[in-house]
Amino acid sequence: MAAVPGPLPPAEAEALVRALQGSELRDIGGPGWLRQHEYVEKLNMHGILSASEGQEQLLTELLVTHAKIPVLIGELISVEIWKHKIFPVLCRLEDFKPRSTFPIYVVLHHEASIINLLETVFFYKELQKQAEMMEFEISLKALSVLRFITDQVHSLPLSALTRMLNTHNLPCLLVELVEHCPWSCWEAGKLKKFENGTWHVVPPEDHVKMTKLDGQVWLALLNLLLSPECQHKYRFDGFNKSQLLKLRAFLTDVLMDQLPNLVEMQRFLSYLAVTEPAPPKKDLILEQVPVIRDHILKKNSGKWEAIAKHQVKHAFSPTEEELKLQAHRWAQTYSLDMMEALAPDKPRCRVCGAEAAKRCSRCRNEWYCTRACQVQHWQKHKPACNLMAEVSRSVDDL
Repeated sequence: MAAVPGPLPPAEAEALVRALQGSELRDIGGPGWLRQHEYVEKLNMHGILSASEGQEQLLTELLVTHAKIPVLIGELISVEIWKHKIFPVLCRLEDFKPRSTFPIYVVLHHEASIINLLETVFFYKELQKQAEMMEFEISLKALSVLRFITDQVHSLPLSALTRMLNTHNLPCLLVELVEHCPWSCWEAGKLKKFENGTWHVVPPEDHVKMTKLDGQVWLALLNLLLSPECQHKYRFDGFNKSQLLKLRAFLTDVLMDQLPNLVEMQRFLSYLAVTEPAPPKKDLILEQVPVIRDHILKKNSGKWEAIAKHQVKHAFSPTEEELKLQAHRWAQTYSLDMMEALAPDKPRCRVCGAEAAKRCSRCRNEWYCTRACQVQHWQKHKPACNLMAEVSRSVDDL
């Protein structure tokens, strides 16, 4: 069996970081942009593997030293604008008849890759259905990033703190998440919760157990409501006060046993219920506007259809030969060994479900615990194995 891959060598990781560049909206999906996506994916996998070995600081230092965090944020905003401004126009064009929709999926996935890379760095530093699912996962990762930002409220610029508290009213937004909890639902009489990228049925004894996402919301609320910097800037008017007091119904003894800091939250809300906090000081604040997003929107305003037509011709209608070449590059980027090293669960035998240590050497797709199970499954596996082996040979011959 092949050895489990580790993080990239430091020199290679630095070369990938240095190669990261911002891209124009019209170039999204093109050859140069796809190379950037490959770099992001490799750094993403490298970051997760490095963190698992306690070596995560190197990637963080590289991104900071070479000033690539703003580049990643710029790319994140560009793809978000593309998704809302270009993608709908693209789908309406009569001449948009791609041989494969995978290039578009890569663009949609790019947003998830960047937000996951940023989440990894921050954490270890202290066609429609697919898009909807990706949007959900991106939103949950954005919640994690938000919590890490609230950990630093004491050092945030005044304009950023004001936008968080009063322009976007994050405390009330977080109350809505506590109330409606989109990562938890009932289905056929069973409670299901979304964790580690999948929905799981929760056994009855764990119904009141706090998930990681629940913890992120409560920690963000603690940071925003109990820090002196936020209390001096937040408007505790009638509406905000009534929304925040809804949290009292959720602060049960069981919840506070899991997160003892919530006792301070309970005391604060009890005090808030019987008092009228002083209004925030009306200081003159020069609020910082979202420069990157405004720049992209102004630069491309009125050009959405022209950009979509350009991308249909140059990015999303590849020839069969171009698709094969790109498939070969994707196969190198998303190698099976690398993806399995990132998987949180050990592979399971296709026949009996036991933990597996052997894999079909021909197609490298199915896992087995013993040779006996592999032999038993061969007649069912043979057609798929032949097909995958043939595809693999075709790609290797390119």
